[in-house]
Amino acid sequence: MKRIDLSAVPQRQGSSYPHPFDAPCRERVRQAIGDAAGLNDFGINLLQLPPGAWSSQRHWHSTEDEFTWVVQGEVVLVTDDGEEVLRAGDCAGFKAGDANGHHFQNRSKAPVTLLEIGSRRPSDDVCSYSDIDMRWGPDGITRKDGTAW
Repeated sequence: MKRIDLSAVPQRQGSSYPHPFDAPCRERVRQAIGDAAGLNDFGINLLQLPPGAWSSQRHWHSTEDEFTWVVQGEVVLVTDDGEEVLRAGDCAGFKAGDANGHHFQNRSKAPVTLLEIGSRRPSDDVCSYSDIDMRWGPDGITRKDGTAW
């Protein structure tokens, strides 16, 4: 059977960000539905954002493309270009190497569901964070100058 039973896919709440950068993402819940399908070339997450939650810290990837589709609700996409409201049916893409950091914030009073799709480049991808002194790459979490966190 190829149908994915979402109720059987484990949910991960929160983030791996060090304190205090984890705070805006503590209530987010992700389900790795690409893993549940056994996919290797790209990942797919179903992301639930309760009111007030962020998808991540604002970031960009060196080698990983990302695509996000709003399944339910209304979120604010924050980039270097400013803020955009996205509603159910809207989508956005983020090309690898484009240093315009992005993230989503649920500023509404209702839950939001996002579908996140990204290429899997774990061996060489570096994720840089636009607003905080942090990078995440093959050597783990470091400051932007490469020193240990």
